Amino acid sequence: MNLMNADPPEAARAEPDDEMVLDPRVQESIGRSLKAHYDDLINAPVPDRFLVLLAQLEDTEQRLKAEGRSDERS
Repeated sequence: MNLMNADPPEAARAEPDDEMVLDPRVQESIGRSLKAHYDDLINAPVPDRFLVLLAQLEDTEQRLKAEGRSDERS
């Protein structure tokens, strides 16, 4: 179905003060698209540079903790 040429749903023709609600089929389609996008991101490998930076951060935190200092901000 070509949504560009379809008649707008009744909610889209509503007065500006009325609460607009998306058709459940549109909501499901958006939800599936978002899930597919974020599933790809979640399953993507962490870039090596990020792993190096995380290791450096952990090392610094451990060193500060061993010295009795903390860089945590309250």
